[in-house]
Amino acid sequence: MLSCGWIWAVFYRQPDAEKKEDKHSSQNRQSFNCADKDMTTSVGSPNQTVASTTNLLNLISNMSGQLSPTDAGNFLSVVDAAQMKVSTSDSPVEKSTLVSFGNAYLNAFENLVSALVVATDNMTVKNIALNNTEVTVLAIGVNASAADIPPIYTKTAQLEIDLIGIAKQSISKSASVAFVSYSAMDSILKPDFFNTSENTVKTMMSTVISATLSQTNNTALTKPVNFTLKHIQGFNPKSSLSCVYWNDSEWIVDGCSVLNSNSSHTVCSCVHLSTFALIMQTSSTPPESSDLLELLNLVCVIVGLVFFSLALLSFALCQWSPGVNNVARINICISLLSAHLLFLLTQQFLSLIRPQQVFCVAIAGLLHFLFLSAFVWMFIEAVLLFICVQNLSRISSKKKEVLSSGFLCVIGYVLALVVVGVSIGLVPEGYGSEQCWIKTAEGFIWSFLGPVCVILALNTIFFIKIVLTLNSTLKNLNAEVSQMKQTKILAFKTLSQFVVLGCPWILGFFINGSEVLEILFLVLNSQQGTFIFVIYCVLNNEIMQQYKQCFRCLCSGHKKY
Repeated sequence: MLSCGWIWAVFYRQPDAEKKEDKHSSQNRQSFNCADKDMTTSVGSPNQTVASTTNLLNLISNMSGQLSPTDAGNFLSVVDAAQMKVSTSDSPVEKSTLVSFGNAYLNAFENLVSALVVATDNMTVKNIALNNTEVTVLAIGVNASAADIPPIYTKTAQLEIDLIGIAKQSISKSASVAFVSYSAMDSILKPDFFNTSENTVKTMMSTVISATLSQTNNTALTKPVNFTLKHIQGFNPKSSLSCVYWNDSEWIVDGCSVLNSNSSHTVCSCVHLSTFALIMQTSSTPPESSDLLELLNLVCVIVGLVFFSLALLSFALCQWSPGVNNVARINICISLLSAHLLFLLTQQFLSLIRPQQVFCVAIAGLLHFLFLSAFVWMFIEAVLLFICVQNLSRISSKKKEVLSSGFLCVIGYVLALVVVGVSIGLVPEGYGSEQCWIKTAEGFIWSFLGPVCVILALNTIFFIKIVLTLNSTLKNLNAEVSQMKQTKILAFKTLSQFVVLGCPWILGFFINGSEVLEILFLVLNSQQGTFIFVIYCVLNNEIMQQYKQCFRCLCSGHKKY
């Protein structure tokens, strides 16, 4: 089956092949046709056929360095036809076979395109349009200027690269880039080969493209390259977009990120050259269930915001006993009220905010700070509650020294600010995901999850110690009805602190597609303001008396009119 390919290779391994190019041109064309026939008439199982074609592509790739630009251009048509044959096949082919073919195809095509490059002192541009592939090759020499370099694009994509900077670092002071757009590769390098932790439906949103520095002795990029990719599918505003590159076995996002996006185009930025694509991830949850969860989320967050506001009004307007320290509770309400409100508004107007990348990044950074500060205040509340349960007199004697409001505010906000500042300094491109939140690429999400995990672990330990201490106290109390009643209220308040201290956020690590856990997580964590209001306002006799007095005044005022 491969005899024609071997004959072709033997002809071009002759030392005087270039001198005899005219003499052997008919033989070359005959070999070209023979190779094409081998690819299109292979028989056997689908996997065997694709495997045989893969072997022939590897053969072509190996001898591409010995081809003239004309013959390399001819073989591009052969390779393009092979890709289309596999892409349009209705027969099932194993993933490993498709991956091998895809790698061989990309390697052969890029090597053949590299053979098209002709050295120049100024600039040359070569455009090739095949049935399923578009190729643009741009070469510059020592006399080329940045003003003369045309845009590098195909019908569905555009490349921005600092080719002048690369040429200046090159020994030969020249450089060339090959930009290729493959229109039918999504059926070979499938979007499902993008492995993510989320159970989502993946859709290829762009043509697969490749960018390589052909025959350039310095392949180091002077700055990231940008790709503007045209959407080939309808964009779902509720989905997320990922700029990915092919790493020989799967699509991954390392080194690539979305700069900005609209309904028709997305701009990707990558720190290396390779084969790229744009993949859309859509939730696999049924639409009815997804709509129900969205409605539940909206209602729960709004209810939580109302009770956060009521709690803050109570803390601000009511008269509290001198020994009560509400500073942590007030700041928990302020941080979570601001964070939930900002996140709710962002998600409601995401289609308008997302294209404004700078605005989206700023929102992500602010959300990072607000949620982190809320967790720091939850930790402070856990410490204060623990001290209170251990010895109520100790907190009153030390609050001016160690637990003053000013000192607590420094801890509550400066710690969160430091974490966000360090995160921005180390990974400035880590903010501004498709949801205007922290990007999950390269583990940057742990700049949020890391501190949260530490705080949740400490709060859980404090909560357990508080429960054990109260249990010991209950056993030593006299069984007086009034005393037991107060103790039960105190016990209820302490158990409710499980929510106030943010411990239910732990459920987020175990949801893993469970709708029940997701609903429980949503309800508990959106109602922290509700629990704060009930525990510290509704169940506080002094505050309730002030509420009743306020209501009497309002009612008497209405009666006068």
